[in-house]
Amino acid sequence: MKKKRIFLLAGLFILAMALLGACSKDPGVGEPGDGQGQEAQKETPRVVRLAGGDYGLSQPYTTYSRGPGSYKVKLVFDGLVAKDDQGYIPWLAEDWEVQEEGKAYVFSLRDQVNWADGQPFGPEDVVFTFNYGQDHPPVGGGDLFGPEGILEGVEKTGDREVTFRLKAAQPNFIEEIFGMNILPQHIWEGVDRPDEFTGEESLIGTGPFRLTDYNKEHGTYRFEAREDFWGPKPAVDVIEFVPVSDPVMALENGDIDISGVPVDALARFEGKEDFTIMDNPGVFGTTLRFNMDKVEDFQSKEFRQAFAYAIDREEIVEKIARGAGEPGSLGILPPAHIMYNDKLPSYKKDLDQAKALIEKSGISPGTYELLVGDGQGERLGELIKEQLAAVGIDITVVTTDQKSKDARLAEGNYQLAINSYGGWARDADYLRVRFAPEVTSWSSGTPGYENPAFSKLAEDQRVETDEAKRRDQVMALQEILAEDVPEIPLYMSKDKTVYRNSSYDGWKYEFDHHEATHNKLSFLE
Repeated sequence: MKKKRIFLLAGLFILAMALLGACSKDPGVGEPGDGQGQEAQKETPRVVRLAGGDYGLSQPYTTYSRGPGSYKVKLVFDGLVAKDDQGYIPWLAEDWEVQEEGKAYVFSLRDQVNWADGQPFGPEDVVFTFNYGQDHPPVGGGDLFGPEGILEGVEKTGDREVTFRLKAAQPNFIEEIFGMNILPQHIWEGVDRPDEFTGEESLIGTGPFRLTDYNKEHGTYRFEAREDFWGPKPAVDVIEFVPVSDPVMALENGDIDISGVPVDALARFEGKEDFTIMDNPGVFGTTLRFNMDKVEDFQSKEFRQAFAYAIDREEIVEKIARGAGEPGSLGILPPAHIMYNDKLPSYKKDLDQAKALIEKSGISPGTYELLVGDGQGERLGELIKEQLAAVGIDITVVTTDQKSKDARLAEGNYQLAINSYGGWARDADYLRVRFAPEVTSWSSGTPGYENPAFSKLAEDQRVETDEAKRRDQVMALQEILAEDVPEIPLYMSKDKTVYRNSSYDGWKYEFDHHEATHNKLSFLE
């Protein structure tokens, strides 16, 4: 079984997010090497500006776990593979093979790649990165590390070759590898506290940009292109993340070059030659989560189903997404996913059915706390409160900022919660992690959810290498989730992004992600 390039065809793309700079030091760049990214310094640098916000220092152990943080890291650090709009593509690895019936992956590494300090990159750095991660799992390390991780080991098996050996076949392995940023052994081998390593050397990568300024207080960043980058030439010289209070107004005024724009503000850009409007695909979702550990009532499947029938998701799309979205599937995977199951119950609003299910559950509804983020999350919480009141369910809306909300989600410190994030079109194995009873982060784990049939099937698909069999298993997983309702996907966003084409028009998308500004290929020729 050999694959040199893995394609996961899916109709999805989009965008919108952040940029500018203030305070951190230039980590320094070595002498120009032989990479194809060399070019003379331009007299007038091309600068792209996006809306800022603090997501941590852009190294693998100090970034914040949400996309705007992890994707900034990828501007500085490279992985073995990358993503384009069709699937996974070679990056630091120029090729790979799957061997031993899916239990071994052999990567052939590129030659003539240098770190930003001029030192050569090699297989020793790859082996070091994954061994180091066993003792120090990076932010977003996934299933790779620790005693329960999927790796048996990694070793250098040639001058430019490394082999990963797995405990069992893993159809999702390339997605796991995509999330890993390779570290320079000559710098990191003496670092005992990577989460406190914030000096200049912590920002030396093989990536196309250097972080030259960062201000935590203002959420500003400045990335400068490396003239000696080994790969495609940077298409911009500087990426700046700048503080803005109103991104739409900032885009209109020329302070930033791209932004998500609500449907009711599109008229400000329509028909103007300097602006291009893009349709965002439905791969960013907003969901209502139940904490079955905290609230015994939520352990009743019928009671959770009653919530699904009482909540009018069409009204949510109209009033909260302003029509730019679609109700989520109770099977979780959205229509844009290549394994989407379109034969599931839709749970359209039905108050009589909701009341009947409450009666069947034997529960006398009490008052439940709904944790939401500020801004749009608060408006959504109030609408859900109003909808559930129609069937006798009382909700208290508790509002907090995003980072505090994420911390409470990771701690399991909530009863009900609204959560929004992207990546819903990535490999379907995320269902296994998302609905495991153990909570590992703000996005993974469903406290108290236990279904042996789901757990067994989730583990089976995790190691199934027959694509047709695995597809059937994923379809069945969606059927179980639609029946159990461990959470309610309220809607998938399908809003608009607008960019100033006279400033820059090189935006590209990853096949499973909604933000073009998160894709480092957007900034490369």
